[in-house]
Amino acid sequence: MNRPLRGLRGRLLIAFVLVTAVATLTTGALTFREARVAVLQQSQDTIIKRLRAHVDGLAPGIAYPPTQSDLERVALEVAAAEPAQNWRVLATYRGLRATSRPQDTFAELSADMRSAVGSRRAAVFQRVRTDGRSSLVVGLPVTFGEPAERPASGVAVFLTVPQTGEQGYVDALVTAIGRAVVPALGLAVLLALLAARGVLRPVRELRRATRSIAEGHLDTRLAVNGSDELADLSHTFNETAAALEESVAELRRMEARARRFVADVSHELRTPLAAMSAVTDVLDEDAARLDPDTAMAVRLISGETVKLARLVNDLMEISRFDAGAAGLQLDDLDLAESLRRTLAARGWQDTVDTRLPGPGELRGRVDPRRLDVAVANLVGNALRHGACPVQLRLYAREMPDPAADDGTVWAVIEVTDSGPGIPADVLPHVFDRFYKSDTARTRSEGSGLGLSITAENVRLHGGTVRAANRAEGDGAESGGAESGGAESGGAVFTVEIPLGREEPEEKEENEEPEEKGVRET
Repeated sequence: MNRPLRGLRGRLLIAFVLVTAVATLTTGALTFREARVAVLQQSQDTIIKRLRAHVDGLAPGIAYPPTQSDLERVALEVAAAEPAQNWRVLATYRGLRATSRPQDTFAELSADMRSAVGSRRAAVFQRVRTDGRSSLVVGLPVTFGEPAERPASGVAVFLTVPQTGEQGYVDALVTAIGRAVVPALGLAVLLALLAARGVLRPVRELRRATRSIAEGHLDTRLAVNGSDELADLSHTFNETAAALEESVAELRRMEARARRFVADVSHELRTPLAAMSAVTDVLDEDAARLDPDTAMAVRLISGETVKLARLVNDLMEISRFDAGAAGLQLDDLDLAESLRRTLAARGWQDTVDTRLPGPGELRGRVDPRRLDVAVANLVGNALRHGACPVQLRLYAREMPDPAADDGTVWAVIEVTDSGPGIPADVLPHVFDRFYKSDTARTRSEGSGLGLSITAENVRLHGGTVRAANRAEGDGAESGGAESGGAESGGAVFTVEIPLGREEPEEKEENEEPEEKGVRET
């Protein structure tokens, strides 16, 4: 299951929110800093200007060197000049000090600031925070005489002003910035959703179109809107889909022509082959009265005619499978009896060991002709390419059915031989058409289509067939092929067919009566 944040929509949303958050917080921080500096700078300049004006007004009346009473008068008058500002004033001269408030220790004043005021002629200020409250401390040296003749006198006035109003402005600014972040983030989410919708709409359309093509609808196309990268992608997709549709259509036409050619050739060959088979049957009867060379030639022609007839018949059957014209004619059968008839019809009842249920113990709805062809091909393959004993086994197995509450009964048919088995590199190809494990072997007794026809017949019944090797001493597990040997204890085919099928019977199209001399196996 895909997590929401791993999708393109989630990534766009996160990206927009992060960008907006960073931009908002950065802008807010810069705005806050500039506004705070402006508020505090304005307050600081105003206070220093007023303090200097008051001190310059009092300086001519101060005796030099000042006495304690002079310092007290300066501190009180400067503080009284701004009653609304709650000024606290300290006046010092060497070891003398006087405050505007009795017992005021002026704890905010640091030694560094005292030293700076004593060595400079300009005002010195410092912001301090005590008990959670911010204050501005200003130190101003007092000079006497004309401006050009103002030596440092050693008299200094220190002022402490609470910054309550300014701090309120700063706090209000922080609150306003904080409140602005929330709408900005909300706007970012909205913009992200709109952008994701605009970006994902063509992506979703592309996904649906790709899935449609994967399902076989090669005429699927995308609407191309705009001229951006997504429009270019849609245009490229349409071109690719058109090229794919054209290629697939051409391949289908070629495949149809090839199937029609095989079917037509096979059909045209059946009539002359039937006549040839009739002639070879007559010649076989008279072969004993012919001279040896002529008799050998007659038997060779007869054998090759039988092989050619079998190949043509198999090609006709394969062409029906490829054309989708092969169907089932289901009948309720005793499967064990059907297998016995298959062996008896070919004279194998004394050659093949059987392990079959008793009469009536295992019944099912199958196509008797197709079951006969499948079993005959497997047993014949085991007799030709394996070694005796060859065993045919039939039993029932119950397998779970996802569509039903209980299991489904399957018929399992196993054909086992005692030959060398199937090479490992051949096993994946035993059901391929015309496949031979020995590439140097250009002729074989079979057509090379028997196992393919078996697989198609089993598939029509909704079943499966597989081939494998078994170790020495093991029971039947897998099946042989039209192939060479392998290091194993034999090979076996396992056919599994579900029983109880209720499909309506279908009459095969293009089915023609079997002509003389054309054999099914």
